[in-house]
Amino acid sequence: MFNKSKPLFFEVPQYLLDLIPYPPGKPLEELEREYGIKNAIKLASNENLLGPSSKAREAISNAVSSLHRYPDGSGYYLKGKLADMLGISSEEIVLGNGSNELIDFLIRVFIRPGYEAISSNPSFLVYYKMVQAAGGINVVLPLSDYHHDLENIASAVTPKTRLIFLDNPNNPTGTIIHHKDFDAFLKDLPDHLLIVLDEAYIEFVKAEHTIKAVECMKLDKRVVALRTFSKAYGLAGLRVGYGVMDKEVAQYLERVRQPFNVNTLAQIGAVAALDDHQHLKKTVDAVWQGINFLTEKLEKLGCRVMPSEANFVLVDIGTNAETVYEKMLREGVIVRAMTAYGLPNHIRITVGLPEENIRCIESLNKVLNT
Repeated sequence: MFNKSKPLFFEVPQYLLDLIPYPPGKPLEELEREYGIKNAIKLASNENLLGPSSKAREAISNAVSSLHRYPDGSGYYLKGKLADMLGISSEEIVLGNGSNELIDFLIRVFIRPGYEAISSNPSFLVYYKMVQAAGGINVVLPLSDYHHDLENIASAVTPKTRLIFLDNPNNPTGTIIHHKDFDAFLKDLPDHLLIVLDEAYIEFVKAEHTIKAVECMKLDKRVVALRTFSKAYGLAGLRVGYGVMDKEVAQYLERVRQPFNVNTLAQIGAVAALDDHQHLKKTVDAVWQGINFLTEKLEKLGCRVMPSEANFVLVDIGTNAETVYEKMLREGVIVRAMTAYGLPNHIRITVGLPEENIRCIESLNKVLNT
């Protein structure tokens, strides 16, 4: 019989032992249970303020009776819809369980111990963590005035570099990459690597001077575009995303993709969401109204707000963010402290419904003045 008092022995590499799990946002239910409050609001995870489209909800409801069947393993209809929308072939698309899984695919294919991936700090934490989990070498470079420092990144490339991660807009700053800067950046890079442009928030971007990764991919095989249905399309709970890339790169990723990695409801919901242009426009319009409101009110509170092209704002509150975060929890408002991103005096606020934005400002004002 197994001796439970005897410690187990597993030979786990040190780079996994040193890995700190990704810190997810606090769920509403947990906050209300822990603090004994009701009607809490969550403005921490950059979710869609309007929720999923009615077309997506209806399509998902109609598909429930077929859940005893396995999903479409090829994603035929979703890939076809995306290909038509983007002007590419289905062979240039890889579907994922959220765009996070595409990041995982790229790292599993191209990173192994001794190979490097370059990313920025602060940036999406998953890049660093997945590279570390694969035993790769993280080369993490600071932002320059809250923007990706493309010149510094280009100078850091070595023969061991295989991936460069650039989120555009950046999370958590909301800043974007100018197409002129990116064109110059590409010219300086060798051919033995991929530039991964993570466009999780691209649907919110109004600035015309930013790059569009899919168009870049059509001109340069080294470029990979990542997109998600979690933000502008409001399907975060279904976990569905996609990558757009050269056919050869896509074939490599398909080799490591698990069968049926994107579930039936996610595929059906995503196809329907792509058809609901009105809901997407309402979402984007509401986000920009919220950004303008939050920026104005936060600046009146004496905070510094970073100009954002995403559905959130990064705010320098001039004091310890963890303390403010905890106090706002007791007010029933969840924001995101940016300590894990190396910004101890910053919080990130997701744009919510108008009444949620008002409540957030009122709570922050109270917290900062008590």
